[in-house]
Amino acid sequence: MRGRTVFTLLLLLSAISLFAGVYIGSVSLSPSDVTSSIVYGIERSLPGFSVPHAKPRFFIIVWELRLPRVLMAYLVGLSLASAGVASQALFKNPMADPYLLGISGGAGVGAAVGFEYFPSHVSLLAFAFSLLAVYTVYSISKVNGRIPVDTLLLSGVAFGFMAGAVTSYFVSIGKNSHLTYMWLMGSFSASGWGDVAELSLVLALGLPFFLWKWRELNLLLFGEESVTLGLNVQRFRKEVIFFVTLLTSVPVASAGIIGFVGLISPHIARLLVGPNHRRLTPAAALVGGSLMVAADLVARTVARPTEIPVGIVTAMLGGPFFLYLLRKHKRGELRR
Repeated sequence: MRGRTVFTLLLLLSAISLFAGVYIGSVSLSPSDVTSSIVYGIERSLPGFSVPHAKPRFFIIVWELRLPRVLMAYLVGLSLASAGVASQALFKNPMADPYLLGISGGAGVGAAVGFEYFPSHVSLLAFAFSLLAVYTVYSISKVNGRIPVDTLLLSGVAFGFMAGAVTSYFVSIGKNSHLTYMWLMGSFSASGWGDVAELSLVLALGLPFFLWKWRELNLLLFGEESVTLGLNVQRFRKEVIFFVTLLTSVPVASAGIIGFVGLISPHIARLLVGPNHRRLTPAAALVGGSLMVAADLVARTVARPTEIPVGIVTAMLGGPFFLYLLRKHKRGELRR
């Protein structure tokens, strides 16, 4: 009963955050203007349906800019939070997040190269370099066909430092360094319906895997001892690495590097539903989606008409929370 109540509240929180994200923005619109624009957009999208009335005057702002941005923020939060839960199980470390595989470092290098030499292919290069980063970290970590978690973790951290140095080099000498710098802090300002469709497809592939494999994620926390419990640890680790990469690289390529969501959301969910991945994964996903929409809403309204990068907001929220987790971890009070 408690679990049902928690999930009901989380779904309600998601609905409230999405509603607030669409109806509140840097441009003040009346609720009727927003509603009429959404209704018109839905009617226009129906096949063979003839819209009987004129286009609302704020249709472009609501349907083409604000709505896809809010949906994209929710999906990115959903993705990073789900990948964060799996990463903490993979590394058997409650302080882990999806970026430890080198994804953010590789994406940063790809974006820097893209802004400097191929400005029309920044997202594609960020995605490609993030995949290359994970492959490099994975190849370095593999020992006789096995993937030691400690080696994987250290390889990811080392690669992240090297990639950060390369990205800093491009920022310091590049003609478009300001664009690279803004991308590194994350933003949904350029999100469109194509990005929403792309990420929805990725989530449709990755999220069901983690929801389906909740027992295996529980067993993964036992490490090599899970073999005696019927789990092929090495094969499952490879599967987890693949889907964590998928659920992290696409959001990063589309919206830039947004920190702490993949770390914070799983811990908030643990406080609500406990450590069992059967409930933890969906709860963390819902928390991550709502948290990201709220952070983006703050980013575009707190200093309007100026917009601040959403990564700054998540860092301001996540930094103190991370220190709190670190303190609990040192005391041995943090559950995996």
